[in-house]
Amino acid sequence: MRIIKYLFLLFLLSLVALTIYIATQKGDFTVESSKVINSPKATVFNYVNDYKNWPKFSSWILSDPSVQPSFSPSTTGNGSSLTWEGNNEIGTIQTLYAKANDSIVQKMEFNETSSDVYWSFKDTVGGTKVTWKSVGKMDFMLKVSSFFNVGTKNTLSKIYDKSLVNLDKTLDFENSTYAVKINGIVKKLETFYLRQSFTSKISDISKNANAVFPKIIAFCQQNNISMNGKPFIIYQTYDTIKDLTRVSFCIPIKEQIFTSEGSDILAGKLTAFEALKTSLTGNYTYKNKALAETAAYGTAKNIKTGSTFSHLEIFTKGKNESLSPSKWLTEMYFPITPKAVTIPKVYKKVVKDSLAPQHNPKKQENEFDF
Repeated sequence: MRIIKYLFLLFLLSLVALTIYIATQKGDFTVESSKVINSPKATVFNYVNDYKNWPKFSSWILSDPSVQPSFSPSTTGNGSSLTWEGNNEIGTIQTLYAKANDSIVQKMEFNETSSDVYWSFKDTVGGTKVTWKSVGKMDFMLKVSSFFNVGTKNTLSKIYDKSLVNLDKTLDFENSTYAVKINGIVKKLETFYLRQSFTSKISDISKNANAVFPKIIAFCQQNNISMNGKPFIIYQTYDTIKDLTRVSFCIPIKEQIFTSEGSDILAGKLTAFEALKTSLTGNYTYKNKALAETAAYGTAKNIKTGSTFSHLEIFTKGKNESLSPSKWLTEMYFPITPKAVTIPKVYKKVVKDSLAPQHNPKKQENEFDF
């Protein structure tokens, strides 16, 4: 019996000594993980930059079914945040700075551990090299986990490595799944809209849309203007060789209005027209596939388009409606060139009387030839 007491006392002393040893270890840590993601840089950046996507690839959220994530009103860019709470953990992460398609800086609090988080995105062979780095201080429980997993690096690297693998798999499926459907000839109804127009690189359309559409929507809200449908783009010209387009970013409204002189947001009316319609389901990056299939269909069916402008795109379902790019829907309308109508010539038979004098009256002074 006495031996058992001694052993128990020895165990307690060892436990206390181990606790003191762990508690007095340096709490500073730096962890870094990298992986090549099989997706374009802009796609990867935009996906990571939106906290609504994190539950799909963050291993510490996926591994605990009890975790309940909550988001800030804006889930992208500076000031956005994600908070999660599970049975044994609580955490929050906030974006301090985001540079488009390049880097993200965040602040993370996990239980009592605080860290600065850095993401970088670099073009490389095979896709995008993503580097995820954390620099911070451990709380006691993370020190314990670190001790039994032979260092903090092993503990957090496993989480980061698994999360990056999840990110690659998720993006690979979402961004490689798409479908193009030629709907045929339809009637596009009349639409009133507010627009901002300028010349842009075709390759910059997505970036410009992310900046311009919120601006026009804010204008509508500030002036109590009722919106009436999904955002759309009118491509007046579309020069793929020069990578240039004269473009109008539009928000449909219920009634026609007039904006003040000098405003960079103008009002317009889209007159009803016949169009060849194409639907693209999937990531917008497959837009060129839809354009090519539409052109081939038009050639095969002898349908000429582009009479008044190049084409129009309506973002029927995007990231605001679905977190899955494979479910996004872009509807495209190509105005049809009216077929030329041939008016048959009417010939009038004239019987000339050779005995009658020929009379050639002068034209009236105000009469013209056209």
